[in-house]
Amino acid sequence: MTFDNTKQIISIRIRLFIATVLILAYLAIVYLIGRTKFPFLGISDTVWTIIFIAIYFFIVSLPVILNHQFVSYSDDDENIVIKYFNAGIGGGKKNSIKIYKSAFAGYKTESSLFGLDKSLILFQKVGQGVAKYPPVHISALSKEQKDKLIRSLNEHIPAT
Repeated sequence: MTFDNTKQIISIRIRLFIATVLILAYLAIVYLIGRTKFPFLGISDTVWTIIFIAIYFFIVSLPVILNHQFVSYSDDDENIVIKYFNAGIGGGKKNSIKIYKSAFAGYKTESSLFGLDKSLILFQKVGQGVAKYPPVHISALSKEQKDKLIRSLNEHIPAT
């Protein structure tokens, strides 16, 4: 089985782009062109600017706070492969985890921020012990994709 969350990541990037265009348009209209009449609703242009910039920073920082990551999963051959990178405004370093199915030792899921940030930690048998991989944040996966991922990993857990 192979899947990724490209659609969700593109949606996040489009929202970031639209928010950037809107804030730049607002700033251009208010401060460069000066076409708006203030006070609007009894609030000055400075207060409106602070409100809009605060909303903009919230929208831009939300993917970073929730640790949204692009995640690609594949278990089609003898390996379990997960590729991932941060989906925020700056992107991030591309990472990959490749585990032979025979060396797969299990997984653990964790939640934080009241369940909004979900992560997956994989384990691999090495020598006499078990290695733990860094967490892969699966918050940006759809519910269906999370279910597929968990079902697939459960199929590969070794019988004890």
